[in-house]
Amino acid sequence: MSGIKKFVVGSFDDEVVLFPAVKNVRKAGYKIHDVYTPFPVHGLDHAMGLRETSIHTAGFIYAVMGTTTALTFISWVFTKDWPLNIGGKPHFALPAWIPITFELTVLFSAVGMVLTFCYLCQLSPFVKKHHFSARSTDDHFVMVIECTEKTNDSEVQSFLQSVGAKDINIQVAESGWWLGRYDKEQKLYREELGY
Repeated sequence: MSGIKKFVVGSFDDEVVLFPAVKNVRKAGYKIHDVYTPFPVHGLDHAMGLRETSIHTAGFIYAVMGTTTALTFISWVFTKDWPLNIGGKPHFALPAWIPITFELTVLFSAVGMVLTFCYLCQLSPFVKKHHFSARSTDDHFVMVIECTEKTNDSEVQSFLQSVGAKDINIQVAESGWWLGRYDKEQKLYREELGY
């Protein structure tokens, strides 16, 4: 868990307004926590300055692990543990092992990438994250700016309004994830902060 932080949340009606707003917020030096959209927006990751994902590299590593596992296990079974003479073929019959090697390569790669994606995005049963705006899954584009010790909340609010945000508010929330119920956790946070 990352701790309780203060955020300035601005909602936008259109992605055409959102793109220049993201660029202007970055130029102004504010820290963008995240941008939530109701559908994938092409190019938003570049506008936010996010680096390209490494999930394809992880997929390659998992595929190599699958290939190695398949070849190691099959060769051990057919040459050491239980060698069989099948029609006079050699015990190390690599061409016959290609189908199962391919299948394990694909299986390791696919399952590994899904698990890695879930870990990186903090997706799991019982994991809770703060929802900054319920309309971010419907028709609004929501930009969340993290407040630091140097951030002036009213200055950030007026800046967001100047770049086209419609609904702007300040929220105090857990910036990471937690296990448990939303209502219980939020009540504890508000009591702790005196809200």
